[in-house]
Amino acid sequence: MNEKNLHYHTINHFVTCEGFHYERIRLSYELFGPPLSDRKNVVLVCHALTGNSTVAGERGWWNKLIGHGRLVSLNEYTVVGINIPGNGYDIEDNDGFDHFQHLTVRDIARLFVQTLKAIGISHLHVSIGGSLGGAISWEIALSFPDFVRVIVPIATDWKSSDWVLAFNKVQQQILRNSSQPVHDARMMAMMFYRTPESFSLRFNRSWNQELGMANIESWLLHHGKKLENRFGLDAYLLMNHYLSSHDLSRGRGSFDEAVRQLRARVVMIGIDSDLFFQPACNREAASVLQRAGLDAVYREISSIHGHDGFLIEYEQLNRLLEDVFTETEMTVSPHGQAVVNDLSQHE
Repeated sequence: MNEKNLHYHTINHFVTCEGFHYERIRLSYELFGPPLSDRKNVVLVCHALTGNSTVAGERGWWNKLIGHGRLVSLNEYTVVGINIPGNGYDIEDNDGFDHFQHLTVRDIARLFVQTLKAIGISHLHVSIGGSLGGAISWEIALSFPDFVRVIVPIATDWKSSDWVLAFNKVQQQILRNSSQPVHDARMMAMMFYRTPESFSLRFNRSWNQELGMANIESWLLHHGKKLENRFGLDAYLLMNHYLSSHDLSRGRGSFDEAVRQLRARVVMIGIDSDLFFQPACNREAASVLQRAGLDAVYREISSIHGHDGFLIEYEQLNRLLEDVFTETEMTVSPHGQAVVNDLSQHE
């Protein structure tokens, strides 16, 4: 794993929000762009359920957004990616569900901020992430109100809804009962991360003569095998557990009461076809924040691809986030939708 350029930080005597004590937790992370000593603005990228710390570079899973000449320019920003404990990316971390099941998204946020502070980062310009990563960014903003200037939660919500909890329960049942647990759970998950329209556009009921099955069937089998090669059972169980633990209001009263702690600007990005974290929930959350007088906007990706749109619709994502990383101006339409007014050019 040395080619991943992983760095490590150990946190001793960590007590979770629920009071469970960990003698030692070691986190691994990667740095991209200027060294921290250059005092560039720092961007934290919180990875999604199947992601990892390699967010940029040739093998970076978000390298169409982050890099030299990209929206998140590695000339202007130091970018940090931290592996969620137990995600299986670091072979030196063999602990999985049984060890880390006492952690929640809120604990992950605390571990991330402790690590960032320990390596010399006193504040973040932006914390950004999709799905589970967006949930972590939300928690960083509420748990450490003065630590981050802007959060960008993408394709997520302030809580795991009943729909998401139900999904995760079915995932758990598959993972605990299937003869090919990770493989079969991933096949089922892809039905939620994409849409019927996305499947129709790509496959159009086409047939794979060699395999003797529909191309959509072979595609699902491929994704099952791909994730099976990436994830151990414990790691995949753990990532779903983290997602189920997400709730900003836990211990803070209602969501309306919880957000009074916010200091960061909130730029929420939803996807109009998302079957997982539904955009209506984002719009409702944005309304709550705006009524509270907070600096918050909701912007929407238009896509037929559903939840996975944040890993596909890069042109839209770049446009919707331009003002976060460049000198642009943002206004909000009467319907609560964000409209970008680029000061540098007009079409």
